Amino acid sequence: MSAFSAPPAKASAMDRRAFLRLGGAVGIAAGASALLAACSSGTSGSSTSASAGAAVKAGAYGTIALQLSWIKNIEFAGEYFATEKGYYTKAGFKGVTLLAGGGQTGAEEALLAGQALVGLSSPSITAPSVLQGAALKIIASTYQKNPFCLLSLQEKTPIKTLADLKGKTIGVQSGGNETIVKGFLAANNLTNDVKLVTTQYSIAPLEAGKYDAHMSYTTNEPLEAKADGFTPVVLTLADNGLPFVAETYTVTQDTIDNKRDLLKAFLVAEIKGWTDAVKDPEQAAKYAVTKYGKDQNLAQAEQVEEMNAQNALMLTDDVNKNGLMTMTDELIAENIKSLGLMGTKITADKLFDMSLIKEVYKENPDLITTFTIPSA
Repeated sequence: MSAFSAPPAKASAMDRRAFLRLGGAVGIAAGASALLAACSSGTSGSSTSASAGAAVKAGAYGTIALQLSWIKNIEFAGEYFATEKGYYTKAGFKGVTLLAGGGQTGAEEALLAGQALVGLSSPSITAPSVLQGAALKIIASTYQKNPFCLLSLQEKTPIKTLADLKGKTIGVQSGGNETIVKGFLAANNLTNDVKLVTTQYSIAPLEAGKYDAHMSYTTNEPLEAKADGFTPVVLTLADNGLPFVAETYTVTQDTIDNKRDLLKAFLVAEIKGWTDAVKDPEQAAKYAVTKYGKDQNLAQAEQVEEMNAQNALMLTDDVNKNGLMTMTDELIAENIKSLGLMGTKITADKLFDMSLIKEVYKENPDLITTFTIPSA
C-alpha cells in the first residue's frame, strides 16, 4: 500500500488498490506451514554475520527473491539502488531477484509457497494471515506512515479537518479499503456522521462532484487531480486517528530462526539502498523510468514527485534517531490499536519482530543517517 505511478494505473486492468483489496481478501489457510524459500541458496544459520562487520565469503548467501507489492516503479527505489550500487553483493548475496507484484499472489502467499524469502506487504494484510495460522513476522517497515488519505478538491467541497467531514459523502472502494475507512471513522467517532458510497479507483466521479471525498493514496491521486487542473486537499488517515505503517518487510518465522544472519545482511543492503534513494529522487526516478519500470511507460517528472511524497512517509524524528525502517514500541502499539479498529485483534508479539533491525543498527551505528524531514 503505497506509491504507484498514475499513468500505468489508468491503463492497467488491475490497479494497486484493487491488488491490495485482493491481497487482503485472499486468505491463507489456517495452520499453513511456513516454507523455506526454494529460490534461496544461502547457508542456513550461518555463524558469520555481515551486519556484525565480519568478513562474509562472496556469494555466501546465494540468490534470494524479494516479492514486491506492486509493479516496478519508484516505490522500490531503494531496491534499485541496492542492486545498482552492489550493496546486495557486498552483503554476501549472489543476487536479489525482485519479483514484481500486481497479480493474484501477494507477499504472504509467495512466502508460504516458497517463491520468495522476503515480501513487502502491510500489517492490514499480514495480520489476518497470521491469525489464520501463518507463521509470519514483520521485521522492518519502509514507510512510517501509511499513504491512505481522503482526497477532496478546493474547487468543489474542500475537507481540511475532521470536523469538515460531518455530513459529507466519501467514495470508497469495496473490500479492504472500505474496512480501513470504517476503522478511520470509528477512531474519530464519525461512523454515523459520514455516508459511504461504493466507487472504483478513478477520481473522475470526485472531479464531477458525485461525492465529496475519494479514498486515495497521498502518493498518487492528489498528483492526478493536480494534473487535471484541480487543487487537491488531502486529509491523511495516519495523522488523523488511524496510524499504521506500510511497505513492511515480512518473512517466515522459519527464516528468522534459521537464516538470521542472512536477513540481517539483507537489511544492511536495504538500508544503504534506501538511504541513497531518499537523498537522490532524480536518480531514483531514472532507475524506475529507464530500467526497472521501463515497460510501464513511467514519466520522469511524475516519478520524482512520487519519490518526494514517499520521503514524507518514510522520514520522521524517530527515523533520524533510530535509523530507516525501524519502528518504536509506541509506533507498534499504534499499529495494533489501528488494526483493532479495523476489526483485526492481534498482539504485537504475534505480528512484529524488531530484534533483527535493532541488532543491525547496534552493530552498524554508522548506518543511521540524519535526513531533512519534509514539511507537512
